[in-house]
Amino acid sequence: MPQKIGLISDSHSYIDHKTLEYLQNVDEIWHAGDVGDLQVIDSLPKGIPVRGVFGNIDDQEVQERFPEWNEFTLEGVKVLMTHIGGKPPRYAKGVKIRIRESKAQVLICGHSHICKVEFDRELNCLYMNPGAIGQQGFHQTRTMLLFDLDQGKITNLKVVELGKRGRV
Repeated sequence: MPQKIGLISDSHSYIDHKTLEYLQNVDEIWHAGDVGDLQVIDSLPKGIPVRGVFGNIDDQEVQERFPEWNEFTLEGVKVLMTHIGGKPPRYAKGVKIRIRESKAQVLICGHSHICKVEFDRELNCLYMNPGAIGQQGFHQTRTMLLFDLDQGKITNLKVVELGKRGRV
């Protein structure tokens, strides 16, 4: 049975009803850092597991809840998640080595506030950054990703536009 994933990042203490609507029907929620206030996590739909990492703006409370790196396998897909990952081919320091060592098939990161999905042929790894769901930052449009994990593959990938930054 495919696992439906809702991937968000860079909430910066903000989450709205539109984002929560899209997260109602997923099996897991992944947050790629810069949570801000833990109230964001607490307001997510109840009963849905949340995996995440802390970001560069996150305080001690968020850092106690989430690690800097999160490595796991779900539905046969090896995932590596961190907040500051750079992007292919210029990853942040140490990220390329970590991808190789972990044999990750997917790298999830945030930080840039730019939604981007790209396959890195050199590392045989899918790079995924959902952009930002929050109001703070230079991004114009708030975004997130929805996709399924099914028997070692990512399917039904969708970019969800949540509206312009600064408008409620």
